[in-house]
Amino acid sequence: MDLDLGAPHSLGTTIIGVTYDGGVVLGADSRTSTGMYVANRASDKITQLTDNVYICRSGSAADSQVISDYVRYFLHQHTIQLGQPSTVKVAANLVRLLSYQNKNMLQMGIIVGGWDKYEGGQIYSVPLGGTILKQPFTIGGSGSSYLYGFFDQAWKEGMSKDEAEKLVVKAVSLAIARDGASGGVVRTVIINADGVTRNFYSGDSLPLWHEELEPHNSLLDILSSGSPEPMST
Repeated sequence: MDLDLGAPHSLGTTIIGVTYDGGVVLGADSRTSTGMYVANRASDKITQLTDNVYICRSGSAADSQVISDYVRYFLHQHTIQLGQPSTVKVAANLVRLLSYQNKNMLQMGIIVGGWDKYEGGQIYSVPLGGTILKQPFTIGGSGSSYLYGFFDQAWKEGMSKDEAEKLVVKAVSLAIARDGASGGVVRTVIINADGVTRNFYSGDSLPLWHEELEPHNSLLDILSSGSPEPMST
């Protein structure tokens, strides 16, 4: 099997942003792939832009990282000039501007989430091509195609912080179960008026869904558990 180890690093992934009554919750899996090879099983796809704004990255890892670096730099200058933290809308529009101006060279989708004193918790989706959409919740990455119906049923307005985070963790674990490009652990970031909280959910703590196998540390664990008895004729 050709693993194509020279292929670009891709965050074929599941990323989610959800608003709740008082803030936002961002969530992502942690698998980074290079062709068919898992280059990093515990990468962090939720990147800080400012104290109150974070982004979830999908698509090309290199593209999303360099856009994050540029936007962080511009927002730092913006904060110095204004003398106060940048708003979520300004951060999202900077991501949109750079994505649209370079749309022929970039292969990435980004979710911008944060909290500010003017509009509270906000989620913006900036998909491939540089469109910007403000939404109460949004999903992205290769695992998102398995989640649209689930979110239509499960999301509701006015959720509490705990309800929103449980929804995000459940959704990412569902995508991991079906999407071969999503996997590893689940990371969440909660942003509200009190600040930012990061949480980590290891792979063996996630619920198992239809026909999923129990997690094993290595192939040796599977072999040591013994093979099934041969069928009798």
